[in-house]
Amino acid sequence: MSQNKEIDESIQLMAQKAKKAARTLISLSTETKNNLLRQMAEALEEKRPFIHQQNQKDLVAGQKKGLSAAMLDRLELSDKVMASMISGLLEVAALPDPVGEVLNLSKRPNGLMVGRMRIPLGVIGMIYESRPNVTVDAAALCLKAGNAIILRGGSEAIHSNLALAEVLQGVLAARNIDPAAIQVVPVTDRAAVTTLLAQEKFIDLIIPRGGEGLIRFVSETSRIPVLKHYKGVCHIFVDSSADLLKATPVIMNSKTQRPGVCNALEGLLIHRDIAASYLPVIAEELRLAGVELRGCPESVALAATINSALPGDWGTEFLDLVLCVKVVGSLDEAMTYMAEYGSQHTEVIITEDYSNAQRFLAEVDASAVMVNASTRFNDGGQLGLGAEIGISTTKLHAYGPMGLEELTTKKFIIYGAGQVRS
Repeated sequence: MSQNKEIDESIQLMAQKAKKAARTLISLSTETKNNLLRQMAEALEEKRPFIHQQNQKDLVAGQKKGLSAAMLDRLELSDKVMASMISGLLEVAALPDPVGEVLNLSKRPNGLMVGRMRIPLGVIGMIYESRPNVTVDAAALCLKAGNAIILRGGSEAIHSNLALAEVLQGVLAARNIDPAAIQVVPVTDRAAVTTLLAQEKFIDLIIPRGGEGLIRFVSETSRIPVLKHYKGVCHIFVDSSADLLKATPVIMNSKTQRPGVCNALEGLLIHRDIAASYLPVIAEELRLAGVELRGCPESVALAATINSALPGDWGTEFLDLVLCVKVVGSLDEAMTYMAEYGSQHTEVIITEDYSNAQRFLAEVDASAVMVNASTRFNDGGQLGLGAEIGISTTKLHAYGPMGLEELTTKKFIIYGAGQVRS
Protein backbone atom coordinates (compact mmCIF):
# COMPACT_ATOMS: atom_id res chain seq x y z
CA MET A 1 0.00 0.00 0.00
CA SER A 2 1.38 3.44 -0.93
CA GLN A 3 2.10 5.96 1.81
CA ASN A 4 -0.54 8.38 0.47
CA LYS A 5 -3.17 5.65 0.46
CA GLU A 6 -2.30 4.79 4.05
CA ILE A 7 -2.65 8.44 5.02
CA ASP A 8 -5.98 8.75 3.19
CA GLU A 9 -7.41 5.70 4.95
CA SER A 10 -6.07 6.80 8.33
CA ILE A 11 -7.57 10.30 8.06
CA GLN A 12 -10.90 8.99 6.82
CA LEU A 13 -11.06 6.56 9.76
CA MET A 14 -10.31 9.41 12.18
CA ALA A 15 -13.12 11.46 10.66
CA GLN A 16 -15.57 8.53 10.90
CA LYS A 17 -14.64 7.97 14.55
CA ALA A 18 -15.05 11.69 15.29
CA LYS A 19 -18.54 11.70 13.76
CA LYS A 20 -19.52 8.73 15.91
CA ALA A 21 -18.04 10.34 19.03
CA ALA A 22 -19.84 13.63 18.33
CA ARG A 23 -23.21 11.87 18.55
CA THR A 24 -22.39 10.66 22.07
CA LEU A 25 -21.34 14.13 23.25
CA ILE A 26 -24.80 15.58 22.62
CA SER A 27 -26.21 13.73 25.63
CA LEU A 28 -23.51 14.77 28.10
CA SER A 29 -24.78 16.97 30.91
CA THR A 30 -23.16 20.30 31.71
CA GLU A 31 -21.95 18.86 35.02
CA THR A 32 -20.28 15.92 33.23
CA LYS A 33 -18.52 18.19 30.74
CA ASN A 34 -17.33 20.54 33.47
CA ASN A 35 -16.01 17.63 35.54
CA LEU A 36 -14.15 16.32 32.48
CA LEU A 37 -12.50 19.70 31.96
CA ARG A 38 -11.44 19.91 35.60
CA GLN A 39 -10.05 16.38 35.46
CA MET A 40 -8.14 17.28 32.29
CA ALA A 41 -6.58 20.19 34.17
CA GLU A 42 -5.48 17.81 36.92
CA ALA A 43 -4.14 15.33 34.36
CA LEU A 44 -2.04 18.00 32.64
CA GLU A 45 -0.46 18.85 35.99
CA GLU A 46 0.12 15.19 36.81
CA LYS A 47 1.62 14.43 33.39
CA ARG A 48 3.72 17.59 33.22
CA PRO A 49 7.08 15.71 33.14
CA PHE A 50 5.90 13.55 30.21
CA ILE A 51 4.60 16.59 28.33
CA HIS A 52 7.85 18.51 28.88
CA GLN A 53 9.83 15.48 27.67
CA GLN A 54 7.86 15.30 24.43
CA ASN A 55 7.97 19.08 23.98
CA GLN A 56 11.75 18.94 24.33
CA LYS A 57 11.90 16.64 21.29
CA ASP A 58 10.17 19.33 19.24
CA LEU A 59 12.41 22.08 20.58
CA VAL A 60 15.60 20.13 19.78
CA ALA A 61 14.32 19.33 16.28
CA GLY A 62 13.32 22.98 15.81
CA GLN A 63 16.78 24.19 16.78
CA LYS A 64 18.34 21.77 14.29
CA LYS A 65 16.00 23.06 11.57
CA GLY A 66 17.04 26.63 12.38
CA LEU A 67 13.67 27.88 13.61
CA SER A 68 13.79 31.50 14.76
CA ALA A 69 13.90 32.43 18.43
CA ALA A 70 10.32 33.70 18.15
CA MET A 71 9.13 30.39 16.66
CA LEU A 72 10.91 28.40 19.36
CA ASP A 73 9.34 30.62 22.00
CA ARG A 74 5.87 29.90 20.61
CA LEU A 75 6.70 26.20 20.51
CA GLU A 76 7.90 25.86 24.10
CA LEU A 77 5.49 24.50 26.70
CA SER A 78 7.10 26.43 29.53
CA ASP A 79 5.78 26.33 33.09
CA LYS A 80 3.98 29.59 32.35
CA VAL A 81 2.31 28.15 29.24
CA MET A 82 1.39 24.96 31.08
CA ALA A 83 -0.18 27.03 33.87
CA SER A 84 -2.12 29.02 31.28
CA MET A 85 -3.46 25.84 29.65
CA ILE A 86 -4.50 24.44 33.01
CA SER A 87 -6.23 27.65 34.07
CA GLY A 88 -7.84 27.83 30.63
CA LEU A 89 -9.49 24.45 31.15
CA LEU A 90 -10.86 25.61 34.50
CA GLU A 91 -12.10 28.87 32.98
CA VAL A 92 -13.98 27.02 30.23
CA ALA A 93 -15.51 24.74 32.87
CA ALA A 94 -16.82 27.83 34.66
CA LEU A 95 -18.46 29.30 31.54
CA PRO A 96 -22.21 28.93 30.91
CA ASP A 97 -23.07 25.96 28.70
CA PRO A 98 -24.87 27.11 25.54
CA VAL A 99 -25.98 23.62 24.47
CA GLY A 100 -29.69 23.03 24.91
CA GLU A 101 -30.59 26.68 25.41
CA VAL A 102 -34.03 27.42 23.93
CA LEU A 103 -34.50 30.83 22.34
CA ASN A 104 -37.56 32.78 21.18
CA LEU A 105 -40.17 30.19 22.12
CA SER A 106 -43.48 31.61 20.94
CA LYS A 107 -47.03 30.47 20.19
CA ARG A 108 -48.23 30.49 16.58
CA PRO A 109 -51.88 31.29 15.70
CA ASN A 110 -52.54 27.57 15.19
CA GLY A 111 -51.31 26.75 18.68
CA LEU A 112 -47.88 25.40 17.74
CA MET A 113 -45.09 26.39 20.13
CA VAL A 114 -42.03 27.23 18.01
CA GLY A 115 -38.55 27.95 19.31
CA ARG A 116 -34.89 27.46 18.51
CA MET A 117 -32.49 25.25 20.46
CA ARG A 118 -28.73 25.62 20.54
CA ILE A 119 -26.96 22.44 19.44
CA PRO A 120 -23.34 21.49 18.72
CA LEU A 121 -21.99 21.97 15.20
CA GLY A 122 -20.80 18.33 15.21
CA VAL A 123 -17.19 17.72 14.17
CA ILE A 124 -14.65 20.54 13.96
CA GLY A 125 -11.42 20.21 12.00
CA MET A 126 -8.73 22.61 13.16
CA ILE A 127 -5.52 23.29 11.24
CA TYR A 128 -2.97 25.47 12.97
CA GLU A 129 0.71 26.28 13.27
CA SER A 130 3.34 26.32 15.96
CA ARG A 131 1.62 26.89 19.32
CA PRO A 132 0.83 23.52 20.93
CA ASN A 133 -1.23 25.22 23.67
CA VAL A 134 -3.89 25.71 20.96
CA THR A 135 -4.43 21.93 21.14
CA VAL A 136 -5.75 22.16 24.68
CA ASP A 137 -7.60 25.46 24.26
CA ALA A 138 -9.47 24.25 21.16
CA ALA A 139 -10.23 20.83 22.63
CA ALA A 140 -11.67 22.41 25.79
CA LEU A 141 -13.97 24.79 23.92
CA CYS A 142 -15.18 22.10 21.53
CA LEU A 143 -15.87 19.63 24.34
CA LYS A 144 -17.86 22.20 26.34
CA ALA A 145 -19.89 23.04 23.21
CA GLY A 146 -20.50 19.33 22.55
CA ASN A 147 -18.31 19.02 19.45
CA ALA A 148 -15.74 16.40 18.52
CA ILE A 149 -12.49 17.85 17.18
CA ILE A 150 -9.70 16.70 14.88
CA LEU A 151 -6.56 18.77 15.35
CA ARG A 152 -3.79 19.09 12.82
CA GLY A 153 -0.92 21.13 14.19
CA GLY A 154 2.33 22.08 12.52
CA SER A 155 5.02 19.46 11.97
CA GLU A 156 7.29 21.40 14.33
CA ALA A 157 4.96 20.58 17.27
CA ILE A 158 4.00 16.99 16.47
CA HIS A 159 5.39 15.35 19.64
CA SER A 160 3.90 18.04 21.89
CA ASN A 161 0.47 17.86 20.28
CA LEU A 162 0.32 14.06 20.39
CA ALA A 163 1.37 14.09 24.07
CA LEU A 164 -1.31 16.62 25.00
CA ALA A 165 -3.96 14.66 23.09
CA GLU A 166 -2.89 11.44 24.84
CA VAL A 167 -3.43 13.07 28.22
CA LEU A 168 -6.84 14.48 27.31
CA GLN A 169 -7.96 11.22 25.68
CA GLY A 170 -6.91 9.34 28.80
CA VAL A 171 -9.38 11.37 30.86
CA LEU A 172 -12.18 10.66 28.39
CA ALA A 173 -11.45 6.93 28.24
CA ALA A 174 -11.30 6.64 32.04
CA ARG A 175 -14.85 8.08 32.20
CA ASN A 176 -16.15 5.74 29.43
CA ILE A 177 -16.42 8.58 26.93
CA ASP A 178 -15.23 7.95 23.38
CA PRO A 179 -11.63 9.28 23.20
CA ALA A 180 -12.17 9.92 19.48
CA ALA A 181 -13.91 13.13 20.58
CA ILE A 182 -10.40 14.65 20.71
CA GLN A 183 -7.91 13.49 18.06
CA VAL A 184 -4.60 14.80 16.73
CA VAL A 185 -3.50 13.87 13.21
CA PRO A 186 -0.40 11.74 13.90
CA VAL A 187 1.46 12.40 10.63
CA THR A 188 3.21 15.52 9.37
CA ASP A 189 2.80 14.82 5.65
CA ARG A 190 0.86 17.65 3.97
CA ALA A 191 -1.21 15.04 2.17
CA ALA A 192 -3.00 14.52 5.48
CA VAL A 193 -4.33 18.10 5.35
CA THR A 194 -5.64 17.66 1.81
CA THR A 195 -7.40 14.44 2.79
CA LEU A 196 -8.82 16.01 5.94
CA LEU A 197 -10.28 18.86 3.90
CA ALA A 198 -12.12 16.33 1.70
CA GLN A 199 -14.06 14.68 4.56
CA GLU A 200 -17.25 16.68 4.07
CA LYS A 201 -19.35 13.62 4.97
CA PHE A 202 -17.95 13.56 8.50
CA ILE A 203 -16.57 17.03 9.32
CA ASP A 204 -18.90 20.02 9.66
CA LEU A 205 -16.50 22.96 9.89
CA ILE A 206 -12.82 23.74 9.33
CA ILE A 207 -11.07 26.42 11.39
CA PRO A 208 -7.55 27.34 10.24
CA ARG A 209 -5.24 29.42 12.46
CA GLY A 210 -1.89 30.64 11.19
CA GLY A 211 -0.32 32.70 8.47
CA GLU A 212 -2.12 33.99 5.40
CA GLY A 213 -0.54 31.32 3.20
CA LEU A 214 -1.94 28.48 5.31
CA ILE A 215 -5.40 30.01 5.46
CA ARG A 216 -5.55 30.63 1.72
CA PHE A 217 -4.44 27.05 1.03
CA VAL A 218 -7.15 25.68 3.34
CA SER A 219 -9.84 27.96 1.87
CA GLU A 220 -8.97 27.06 -1.72
CA THR A 221 -8.68 23.30 -1.06
CA SER A 222 -11.47 22.53 1.40
CA ARG A 223 -14.77 20.91 0.45
CA ILE A 224 -15.97 21.78 3.96
CA PRO A 225 -17.12 25.25 5.09
CA VAL A 226 -14.15 27.27 6.42
CA LEU A 227 -14.19 29.99 9.09
CA LYS A 228 -11.16 32.14 8.53
CA HIS A 229 -9.36 35.40 8.74
CA TYR A 230 -6.52 35.97 6.32
CA LYS A 231 -4.86 38.79 8.24
CA GLY A 232 -5.43 41.55 10.74
CA VAL A 233 -4.96 44.96 9.16
CA CYS A 234 -6.39 47.17 11.90
CA HIS A 235 -6.76 50.98 11.77
CA ILE A 236 -7.35 53.91 14.07
CA PHE A 237 -8.86 57.16 12.77
CA VAL A 238 -8.17 60.21 14.96
CA ASP A 239 -11.10 62.54 14.24
CA SER A 240 -10.85 66.34 14.39
CA SER A 241 -12.90 66.30 17.61
CA ALA A 242 -10.71 63.69 19.32
CA ASP A 243 -9.58 64.07 22.93
CA LEU A 244 -5.85 63.73 22.29
CA LEU A 245 -5.21 62.74 25.90
CA LYS A 246 -7.26 59.62 25.08
CA ALA A 247 -5.84 59.17 21.60
CA THR A 248 -2.16 58.81 22.47
CA PRO A 249 -2.39 55.92 24.98
CA VAL A 250 -4.93 54.13 22.76
CA ILE A 251 -2.61 54.36 19.74
CA MET A 252 0.47 53.34 21.73
CA ASN A 253 -1.27 50.35 23.31
CA SER A 254 -2.70 49.24 19.99
CA LYS A 255 0.68 49.30 18.26
CA THR A 256 3.33 48.54 20.83
CA GLN A 257 1.88 46.21 23.47
CA ARG A 258 2.16 43.13 21.20
CA PRO A 259 2.97 44.16 17.64
CA GLY A 260 3.09 40.58 16.33
CA VAL A 261 -0.59 39.70 16.87
CA CYS A 262 -3.59 40.02 14.57
CA ASN A 263 -5.31 42.75 16.63
CA ALA A 264 -2.30 45.07 16.63
CA LEU A 265 -2.55 48.45 14.89
CA GLU A 266 -1.20 48.59 11.32
CA GLY A 267 -2.58 51.90 9.99
CA LEU A 268 -3.07 55.33 11.63
CA LEU A 269 -5.33 57.94 9.98
CA ILE A 270 -5.37 61.51 11.27
CA HIS A 271 -7.82 64.26 10.35
CA ARG A 272 -6.21 67.11 8.45
CA ASP A 273 -7.62 69.71 10.87
CA ILE A 274 -5.44 68.41 13.72
CA ALA A 275 -2.58 66.81 11.77
CA ALA A 276 -0.17 69.75 11.98
CA SER A 277 -0.43 69.94 15.76
CA TYR A 278 -0.89 66.28 16.68
CA LEU A 279 1.05 64.25 14.14
CA PRO A 280 4.52 65.44 15.28
CA VAL A 281 3.58 64.61 18.88
CA ILE A 282 2.34 61.06 18.25
CA ALA A 283 5.14 60.42 15.74
CA GLU A 284 7.73 61.22 18.43
CA GLU A 285 5.98 58.98 20.99
CA LEU A 286 5.99 56.13 18.50
CA ARG A 287 9.62 56.74 17.56
CA LEU A 288 10.66 56.56 21.20
CA ALA A 289 8.90 53.19 21.40
CA GLY A 290 10.93 51.93 18.43
CA VAL A 291 8.17 52.16 15.81
CA GLU A 292 9.15 52.84 12.20
CA LEU A 293 6.62 55.16 10.54
CA ARG A 294 5.80 55.08 6.82
CA GLY A 295 3.50 57.82 5.62
CA CYS A 296 1.81 59.75 2.85
CA PRO A 297 3.52 62.89 1.45
CA GLU A 298 1.45 65.15 3.72
CA SER A 299 2.42 63.27 6.87
CA VAL A 300 6.08 63.10 5.81
CA ALA A 301 6.06 66.91 5.49
CA LEU A 302 4.66 67.29 9.03
CA ALA A 303 7.02 65.00 10.95
CA ALA A 304 10.69 64.40 10.20
CA THR A 305 10.60 60.89 11.68
CA ILE A 306 8.10 59.62 9.09
CA ASN A 307 9.54 57.97 5.98
CA SER A 308 7.74 57.90 2.64
CA ALA A 309 5.51 54.84 2.31
CA LEU A 310 5.85 52.58 -0.71
CA PRO A 311 2.65 51.64 -2.59
CA GLY A 312 2.80 48.12 -1.17
CA ASP A 313 2.88 49.35 2.44
CA TRP A 314 -0.77 50.39 2.51
CA GLY A 315 -2.91 47.52 3.76
CA THR A 316 0.09 45.46 4.90
CA GLU A 317 -0.03 43.37 8.07
CA PHE A 318 3.48 44.11 9.35
CA LEU A 319 3.24 42.15 12.64
CA ASP A 320 6.19 44.28 13.72
CA LEU A 321 7.01 47.77 15.01
CA VAL A 322 6.13 49.33 11.64
CA LEU A 323 3.11 51.58 11.12
CA CYS A 324 1.53 53.32 8.12
CA VAL A 325 0.36 56.92 8.67
CA LYS A 326 -2.00 58.90 6.47
CA VAL A 327 -3.63 62.33 6.72
CA VAL A 328 -7.29 62.34 5.64
CA GLY A 329 -9.76 65.16 5.13
CA SER A 330 -12.95 63.67 6.56
CA LEU A 331 -14.67 60.76 8.26
CA ASP A 332 -15.87 59.58 4.85
CA GLU A 333 -12.32 59.51 3.49
CA ALA A 334 -11.18 57.53 6.53
CA MET A 335 -13.98 54.98 6.12
CA THR A 336 -13.29 54.67 2.39
CA TYR A 337 -9.61 54.01 3.14
CA MET A 338 -10.53 51.32 5.70
CA ALA A 339 -12.88 49.65 3.22
CA GLU A 340 -10.08 49.49 0.65
CA TYR A 341 -7.12 48.53 2.83
CA GLY A 342 -8.63 46.92 5.93
CA SER A 343 -9.18 43.20 6.48
CA GLN A 344 -12.55 43.39 8.31
CA HIS A 345 -10.79 42.65 11.59
CA THR A 346 -10.80 45.72 13.86
CA GLU A 347 -11.39 49.42 13.13
CA VAL A 348 -11.36 52.28 15.68
CA ILE A 349 -12.37 55.93 15.76
CA ILE A 350 -11.08 58.37 18.36
CA THR A 351 -13.72 61.09 18.59
CA GLU A 352 -15.85 63.20 20.91
CA ASP A 353 -18.45 63.76 18.20
CA TYR A 354 -21.46 61.53 18.92
CA SER A 355 -22.79 61.65 15.36
CA ASN A 356 -19.43 60.65 13.90
CA ALA A 357 -19.10 57.83 16.43
CA GLN A 358 -22.54 56.47 15.56
CA ARG A 359 -21.91 56.73 11.81
CA PHE A 360 -18.61 54.91 12.22
CA LEU A 361 -20.21 52.09 14.23
CA ALA A 362 -23.04 51.69 11.72
CA GLU A 363 -21.12 52.01 8.45
CA VAL A 364 -17.71 50.42 9.01
CA ASP A 365 -17.63 46.72 8.11
CA ALA A 366 -15.34 44.84 10.49
CA SER A 367 -15.68 42.06 13.04
CA ALA A 368 -15.15 44.64 15.80
CA VAL A 369 -15.77 48.39 15.44
CA MET A 370 -14.75 50.56 18.39
CA VAL A 371 -14.97 54.10 19.71
CA ASN A 372 -12.11 55.44 21.86
CA ALA A 373 -10.61 52.03 22.68
CA SER A 374 -7.53 50.00 21.75
CA THR A 375 -7.64 47.54 18.86
CA ARG A 376 -6.17 45.00 21.28
CA PHE A 377 -9.61 44.50 22.85
CA ASN A 378 -10.78 42.39 19.88
CA ASP A 379 -10.15 39.18 21.80
CA GLY A 380 -12.58 36.61 23.17
CA GLY A 381 -11.42 36.91 26.75
CA GLN A 382 -11.51 40.72 26.66
CA LEU A 383 -15.01 40.79 25.13
CA GLY A 384 -16.57 38.54 27.74
CA LEU A 385 -16.57 35.22 25.87
CA GLY A 386 -14.20 33.70 28.42
CA ALA A 387 -12.09 32.12 25.70
CA GLU A 388 -11.94 31.90 21.92
CA ILE A 389 -11.04 29.33 19.29
CA GLY A 390 -10.12 32.05 16.79
CA ILE A 391 -11.35 35.25 15.16
CA SER A 392 -13.50 35.04 12.05
CA THR A 393 -13.54 37.83 9.48
CA THR A 394 -16.11 35.99 7.40
CA LYS A 395 -19.78 36.41 8.26
CA LEU A 396 -21.20 32.89 7.98
CA HIS A 397 -21.89 31.93 10.60
CA ALA A 398 -19.63 33.84 13.01
CA TYR A 399 -18.05 37.31 12.79
CA GLY A 400 -15.31 38.20 15.26
CA PRO A 401 -13.97 36.16 18.20
CA MET A 402 -15.47 32.67 18.35
CA GLY A 403 -16.41 31.44 21.80
CA LEU A 404 -18.74 28.69 22.95
CA GLU A 405 -21.89 30.11 21.33
CA GLU A 406 -20.11 30.38 17.98
CA LEU A 407 -19.30 26.65 18.22
CA THR A 408 -23.01 25.90 18.21
CA THR A 409 -25.86 26.39 15.78
CA LYS A 410 -29.63 26.55 16.30
CA LYS A 411 -32.33 24.14 15.21
CA PHE A 412 -36.05 24.76 15.27
CA ILE A 413 -38.06 22.88 17.89
CA ILE A 414 -41.85 22.62 17.70
CA TYR A 415 -44.38 21.49 20.32
CA GLY A 416 -47.68 20.47 18.79
CA ALA A 417 -51.00 19.10 19.96
CA GLY A 418 -52.03 17.20 16.84
CA GLN A 419 -52.07 20.17 14.43
CA VAL A 420 -52.09 19.46 10.70
CA ARG A 421 -51.40 21.92 7.92
CA SER A 422 -54.42 23.12 5.97
